[in-house]
Amino acid sequence: MKFEVTILGSSSATPVYNRNPTAQLLNCNEKFYLIDCGEGTQQQLIRFGFKANKIDFIFISHLHGDHYFGLIGLLSSLHLNGRVKPMMIFAPAALAEILTLQFKHSETVIRYPIEFVVIEADKSVQIFENADLTVETIILNHRIPCTGFSFVQKKRLRKLMVEKLEAEQVPLEYYPLLKRGVDLDLPDGKVLLNIDYTTDSERPKKYCYCSDTLFDEGYFETIKGCDTLYHEATFLHEMLDRANQTHHTTALQAAQIAKDTGAAKLLIGHFSSRYKTLQPLLEEARSVFENTELAIEGNTYSI
Repeated sequence: MKFEVTILGSSSATPVYNRNPTAQLLNCNEKFYLIDCGEGTQQQLIRFGFKANKIDFIFISHLHGDHYFGLIGLLSSLHLNGRVKPMMIFAPAALAEILTLQFKHSETVIRYPIEFVVIEADKSVQIFENADLTVETIILNHRIPCTGFSFVQKKRLRKLMVEKLEAEQVPLEYYPLLKRGVDLDLPDGKVLLNIDYTTDSERPKKYCYCSDTLFDEGYFETIKGCDTLYHEATFLHEMLDRANQTHHTTALQAAQIAKDTGAAKLLIGHFSSRYKTLQPLLEEARSVFENTELAIEGNTYSI
């Protein structure tokens, strides 16, 4: 099953040449989840070959503009392009008021349903579940209420040994039961042990998205053991005072978080516009956690 994330924007407060404000597109089994929606997100979707109408779920971490200023444009374009299927938006309560005012004063009546789910920033809870994954909030420490998101795959059914089943002429009607792990007693007295005809599916994977936050051990338990951790790394560690003042994290701290929580891979992003080249941030993070990569716009990372 496909489980991967594409970076649409990796800059912090202001865009710079070749870097846009924060946005990511998560693909889980060809269902698409937009994580934050900075200015220019719909242009980035076009640039990298994604159809915005395939997005059915949007997660907004907090209400600083670099994380949601692209949302009005995206929702409006979907309306103009004839979308009719529902859109689910998970976001702080105040965003509903912002959207309502924007559409009111532009006299826009969105033609498709928007299901708005309020997220709270006081405790980590599950906010979404479907057949493919669950989503849980990560309570971060920023200047305003802010949540990250933990996306965890559902365990898939067992895999059939089709050639063996066909060779032994096992009827097709038994296949679904075997996939669910059931041992079968056939009418002729033959016993089909599940373990003889199936193999276990892949271990479910976990993607954690930590947008804007101070280094704070309070959220470590929620992100523990993730396969890929995206963590903001706005500054080099030489600017720790500035990071603390603005409630952000340094590249060194992001790497220490990945190490302390047992992440398998770290993606760093949300880079300050002061950095025209990102290599120093990568080198700093890798000095603590070797399996670190930069969140480069247009790149897709398998989780």
